[in-house]
Amino acid sequence: MTVSGTFSSLGVLGGGAWGSALAQTLCLAGRKVCLWAREPEVVAEINASHTNAAFLPGVTLEAGLQATTDLALVARQDAVLMVAPAQHVRAVAGALAQHLPADKPVLLCAKGLEQATGKLLGEVLWETLPHARQAVLSGPSFAFDVARGLPAALTLATADVGLGEALAATLGSRTLRIYWSSDTVGVQLGGAVKNVLAIAAGIVDGKGLGASAHAGLVTRGFAELRRFGEALGARADTLMGLSGLGDLILTCGSPQSRNMSLGRALGLGQTLGSVLGTRRSVAEGVWTAAAVAKVAREKGVDMPISFAVDAIVAGRLTVDAAIEALLSRPQRAES
Repeated sequence: MTVSGTFSSLGVLGGGAWGSALAQTLCLAGRKVCLWAREPEVVAEINASHTNAAFLPGVTLEAGLQATTDLALVARQDAVLMVAPAQHVRAVAGALAQHLPADKPVLLCAKGLEQATGKLLGEVLWETLPHARQAVLSGPSFAFDVARGLPAALTLATADVGLGEALAATLGSRTLRIYWSSDTVGVQLGGAVKNVLAIAAGIVDGKGLGASAHAGLVTRGFAELRRFGEALGARADTLMGLSGLGDLILTCGSPQSRNMSLGRALGLGQTLGSVLGTRRSVAEGVWTAAAVAKVAREKGVDMPISFAVDAIVAGRLTVDAAIEALLSRPQRAES
């Protein structure tokens, strides 16, 4: 860490679109970046050609970006960004644990809940890296926008004020605005639940139900997110901010979203297996839906849209039957 209060070297765990985009923007901000990917061919391509055609096609990466399959090398950097897919965070963090010094800052950038346990990814990190200094980064951001240097704004949450300020100064730039918060639960939940709701928004689009139905679904989906957040201890103002409402608007409003495009394909009549079979990138909402539904039922939170998405991706309900069930619900007060 430099005297200016920033981290000069960063390790990024995850060679997908978002990990590569974050690595790129950090390199452009003058940081030394070491990017870990589990695929040797991705590592070789980044180092040799400065591209990642599988996950971030059409983007030329900075020549100074170093890619590796060596977790120990990543652990030696000043701070580490955890950008592995949500369902792989436990395994990657567990493998990292043997290399990571105590008190190393670890910034969680993955979005989702762990399907097997229903736990927040922050809880998974506490269990696997108990001696790390933890923070969370989330908000409305498409990887291609960030990698191309287009403006974006994110929320960084941690209970450690000094760590939050240092990470914000490290990540922030003219085109990447960082706002900080102490509400780590709220920031995580916004990024997780919006992926489930984006699948529903995509289904509405694919079925041709119109802009009015889309607006109604997103608004009622946000009501579900707020109820879920309240039950888990999130602050209402956090869910109204970038990592909640902001991310929901982005992810439910563009087919550039992996989750919305998957939902659109389902609405057009494609099967989940056929859609996933053509993709290398992960649509986190598919796996998070079951965890959200499980936790919501345990907490007694009514989340009919999220329940419907869970039933569709699990194969318990067809798209048409799910739509009919939602439209047949009794009339009720809005709040």
